[in-house]
Amino acid sequence: MRATFEAWNAGDMDAVRELYDPDVSLRMPEGWPEPGPFVGRDAVMRQWNRQREAFDADIAVPISDFIDAADRVAVRFIWRGTGHGPESNMEVTQVITVRKGRVFLLEHFWDHAKALKTLGLSE
Repeated sequence: MRATFEAWNAGDMDAVRELYDPDVSLRMPEGWPEPGPFVGRDAVMRQWNRQREAFDADIAVPISDFIDAADRVAVRFIWRGTGHGPESNMEVTQVITVRKGRVFLLEHFWDHAKALKTLGLSE
């Protein structure tokens, strides 16, 4: 799943797209302006592009280890954006479900402990 962050940070959204299952689903954190869920590769990529357009530059920086739990992986990261207005530094935890070698579900949580709980883990 490091490949997702590497492709995102390189601005290679075609590579990000290729990591996704055609039926991928994206769930944003509670209270997000566009709540979703976003279902299907095209819908997920449109959402990512909308978010990226809000900034001149952005980067996703993992700030924890990648936690493997069967077919899922969790990672806490900071999404930094600069450009159109104040700088943004959002800390979220992403839980990624993988099926047949592709990202099938992306879930985002403001609360890291709640994200780990979805994996049956605790801090």
